[in-house]
Amino acid sequence: MDDERREFLEALLETAAPSGYETAGQRVWIDYVSEFADEVRTDDYGNAVAVLDGGGDTEVALAGHGDEIGFIVRDITDDGFLRIGRIGGSDSTVSRGQHVTIQTADGTVDGVVGQTAIHLREPDGDDVPDVSEQHVDIGAEDGDEAAERVDRGDPITFDQTISELANGLVSARGMDNRIGIWAAAEGLRRAAERGTDATVYAVSTVQEELGVQGAKMVGFDLDPDAAIAIDVTHATDQPDSPGKKSSGVALGDGPVVARGSANHPVLVDAVRETAGAEDIDVQLQATGIRTGTDADAFYTSRGGIPSLNVGLPNRYMHTPVEVIDPADLDVLADLLAGFADRAASFAPFSVDL
Repeated sequence: MDDERREFLEALLETAAPSGYETAGQRVWIDYVSEFADEVRTDDYGNAVAVLDGGGDTEVALAGHGDEIGFIVRDITDDGFLRIGRIGGSDSTVSRGQHVTIQTADGTVDGVVGQTAIHLREPDGDDVPDVSEQHVDIGAEDGDEAAERVDRGDPITFDQTISELANGLVSARGMDNRIGIWAAAEGLRRAAERGTDATVYAVSTVQEELGVQGAKMVGFDLDPDAAIAIDVTHATDQPDSPGKKSSGVALGDGPVVARGSANHPVLVDAVRETAGAEDIDVQLQATGIRTGTDADAFYTSRGGIPSLNVGLPNRYMHTPVEVIDPADLDVLADLLAGFADRAASFAPFSVDL
């Protein structure tokens, strides 16, 4: 990954964009894709679509979701603490004792999620309280001072820096799913460099973490011939992964092509064939019921859009320390561009009955 591409990824990771409050992150993405897209458009909820008009009849969408999990100010106590609720699937086991940032109308406010010191807890008091029972301390003296600084409904994210680990691995908050919109944008840019004949849509959807809501809007609006939803997927190559949930997915072994449920078999074959032609290693993943990604919305939009989930291996999903291998991400963008360039040869994307 060259310096410009790395700077784009870091800009996405450094910008808070919890579900329902994605505007700042979408602006970062739009500024980047505007340099090479023929057109960029948005809808009323902030879904963003960059268009590469290849002039051919085939249309494909490369989509990631631009939102992340987080918290929300639910209430303000009389003594100046903030009671919080979830935005998406936030994990109560990792929230206590963390630095957080509240996004307010007047700028950001720093806070910490309180954690009673081990010295003061009862011996049997290590049960993890639900998020609704946790609180954020912003240093306010009372409720009136806190209410001057924040409002109910302000979003909250972990204040987490990007960390460089050994062997090129990178850790950060919000890899889920900044990597998806990075790959969609880069897939579009690299398809443009190849001079693809297909019309390619790079998409950054909103509110995936709240039930793939943005993809429902985009799928109906675009109605492409095929859609690839790019998201993180669980890398189970770390000691705490339960054996019964092992997927065989590992960091550094390449992008992950899902099979089953929403994943259209013709698209599965097309992407695997593309990977072979591009000399890209891919991993396979079984999704017998649902993918848990925007593919679940795309494939039931309109009369049914042939869809596929392509994942990036990710350790510690929905924590402030998600870990990826950027080498996997770089070749994922090449895979998407290669598929877009060959899309017309695979169309129409329909099962042979």
